[in-house]
Amino acid sequence: MIIQGYNFFCDMPDDMRYLRNSTPDENFIEENMIFILPERLKKFRKNLWHVRRNAGATHIYIPLFRVKTILEHDPVPQGYEGPLDVFPFYTHTSKRRSRALDYYLLFIFRHKETYVQCKSLLKP
Repeated sequence: MIIQGYNFFCDMPDDMRYLRNSTPDENFIEENMIFILPERLKKFRKNLWHVRRNAGATHIYIPLFRVKTILEHDPVPQGYEGPLDVFPFYTHTSKRRSRALDYYLLFIFRHKETYVQCKSLLKP
């Protein structure tokens, strides 16, 4: 996988969870979610992005927008349901998109040092 503008990426950890807005709007479902990061990954909150595959024949993925996050010990915001397990929420990614699994949630990095630090903390 190639992320446009970024050299390194990591997948979400298995112990990550999310909250879902109890009254979602009609936009992408990802905009109605807040992800709960394990405490060990709090330093990498700004590195967590929604990415999608570029339209066309290439397999280059484009960062869309930064993921909304809270930490494990933070209170659940009002109006949200959960926490829910992350997998397999990507089976239906958007109300406007017919193809599933062309969206991903990734920690993305420009520098190898930060990537290596995060990678070492991803295993629970």
